[in-house]
Amino acid sequence: MGNLDLVTIIVIAANAIISFKGFNDMGFFERYKFNVGGIRRGEKIRIFSSGFLHVDTMHLFFNMFTLYFFAPVVIYHLGTLHFLIIYIASLILGNLLSLYFHKDEYHYSAVGASGAVTGVLYAAILLQPDMQLGLMFIPLPIPAYVFGILYLLYSIYGMKKQIGNIGHDAHFGGAIAGYVVTLILLPSLFQTDLLMVGLLAIPIVLLFVMHKMGKL
Repeated sequence: MGNLDLVTIIVIAANAIISFKGFNDMGFFERYKFNVGGIRRGEKIRIFSSGFLHVDTMHLFFNMFTLYFFAPVVIYHLGTLHFLIIYIASLILGNLLSLYFHKDEYHYSAVGASGAVTGVLYAAILLQPDMQLGLMFIPLPIPAYVFGILYLLYSIYGMKKQIGNIGHDAHFGGAIAGYVVTLILLPSLFQTDLLMVGLLAIPIVLLFVMHKMGKL
């Protein structure tokens, strides 16, 4: 992890350039952020463009720092083209899930690469579930698959309780895309690591069950 491929540098640079443009040009920021009212008026570009805007430098740094660590895992296993497919699919599906859950909230707005980055993160976990992740608030490293499952379970809780100014639904949508696209691109995982495929599907299945039951 942490060895930058050219495509990762390009993605990070695109996020930085567009985000800094948004920091200094509020009209640009407002025109391209995710906004339900704007999207429902036909401004579909917001579903994509909002994924390259950020609220501030800390928001940008956290997303790009996470991408820096996990993009190389996906690129190593699947190559640069498939990494880009996962990144873009996760960005779009993350925002589409947000649109689905907030379709009647015309004021709802959001920005950030979190959906795309979460998709890359979940893809990396699926590809290399035995990674050990060290987190600031947990003193000992934990297996990547445990973190992935707990993170999505927390996202479900955050969606249900509307915790903080965080797009939990975009994170979850991104993770679903990362999971599904990775399995499409590398179906041999069903044979080589079926248990992990099943474990990482648990929060995704739970989300659909809860939604079907009207719990979300």
